[in-house]
Amino acid sequence: MIGFVNFVEFLILVALGLMALGIQGWALSDCVRTTAADFERVGKRTKTFWTAVLAGSVFFGFLYVIVPVTTLTVPPLGMGMIFCLAGVTAAGVYLADVRPVLAEVRGRGRGRGQQNRGSSW
Repeated sequence: MIGFVNFVEFLILVALGLMALGIQGWALSDCVRTTAADFERVGKRTKTFWTAVLAGSVFFGFLYVIVPVTTLTVPPLGMGMIFCLAGVTAAGVYLADVRPVLAEVRGRGRGRGQQNRGSSW
């Protein structure tokens, strides 16, 4: 019975780690595709800053997933998880705060004539 519980815990933590890694990778890929001039235009931190933060985020997210998968043990709930959570938080800040403003500057999103029209539905 304990073996089954450990297996379920392993699957849940690895699945959550993979979801976090996906979010971190999405944020990093969006940041890399955006020009440095766009970051300067919107008055957010520089592209170098966000690229470094998000690359570190992806690195720690990858470590959190790859170590338990290669050793087939339950991921530790210590510093690895804290770094992974910090990384997904940084990616969430980028995706929720910086990306929408950058999308308006790039001409995508709700920035082009749709401010006061409400929903597109």
